Amino acid sequence: MNRNPPLLPTVVYLLILGFSVCLTCSCSRESTSGSDETGDGFSDRIIVQLDWVAEPEHGGFYQAEALGFFEDEGLDVDLIQGGPNAFVHQKIATGQAQFGQSDSTNTLLAIAEGLPLINVAAVFQHDPSVLMLHEGNPISSFEELEGKTIMARPEWVFLAFLRQKYGIEFNVLPQNFGLAQFLADPGFIQQGFYIAEPFFIEREGITPKYLYAWDSGFDAYTVIIGNRDFVRRFPEVTRAFLRAYIRGYRSYLTEDPEPAHDIMLRINPKVSDEYLGYSRRMIISEELATGPNGNIDAIGWISRERFSTQIDQLEDLGILKKGAVSVDQVMSDHFLPH
Repeated sequence: MNRNPPLLPTVVYLLILGFSVCLTCSCSRESTSGSDETGDGFSDRIIVQLDWVAEPEHGGFYQAEALGFFEDEGLDVDLIQGGPNAFVHQKIATGQAQFGQSDSTNTLLAIAEGLPLINVAAVFQHDPSVLMLHEGNPISSFEELEGKTIMARPEWVFLAFLRQKYGIEFNVLPQNFGLAQFLADPGFIQQGFYIAEPFFIEREGITPKYLYAWDSGFDAYTVIIGNRDFVRRFPEVTRAFLRAYIRGYRSYLTEDPEPAHDIMLRINPKVSDEYLGYSRRMIISEELATGPNGNIDAIGWISRERFSTQIDQLEDLGILKKGAVSVDQVMSDHFLPH
């Protein structure tokens, strides 16, 4: 399924921010005596808010935790599982977490809303959100979606991009995060997360095929985002965090993944060994973390050009006000290992 949270209007953002700030201030007052904060205002503890429950897309984090890579950098890292209401952006913006995982599209829009966030690394070079079809469905191009019905999150920005680029119109059936209709109807089209749902579809004897969002030119990242103020105040901590994460991700993808999988199985009872293995293999075979050249050294890398293109696309769609954000405002690759 698409893990990306629905966009929230500005007033809702502000309400959540205000409430969260109150909670944060209250909690910090109550916990001052037990804090290990140093004189510069940094506690060795880093909180990472994930976008979904523990699955292979978070393999770099859990492998780094299991093998002690965060500890090697002198960091105490807490990984917080997410879900449909993870509120990753809001928690990072208010200091309830220092880092988190999200998608670059919604992060750009959140920054434009005024949230103090910054993209610091890539989890996936391509967001795995796709349109899923049955293998026997004759549709093979985006233009052929004209007049069709698609089950998807109505707020998914990619839908607006398709309408504009290809001059097509289609009906949108709100996503229910189930697969019953897809399994029952050979003509059904549904938004999915193609390192996840296909496992369950194939288990029912059905072979899916995909229309990949990036093939249309809409090429978002899955990203690690940080609190902008934290990142600026503690650049060496940020570098240490990303070193440990990328070390963990490389280990997860090229070595034994069991340390990470053992944690996932323990804290997320809905996954199985078979599912975890399948999803990891998809990440590797589709070169999601490394990019099309399969370069393991490219893990984490983010590109100014890609973010510039995304900003231009969102402005052209009228979703982002022209000039609302700049590339330097939304991303930095200065904290990545070189």
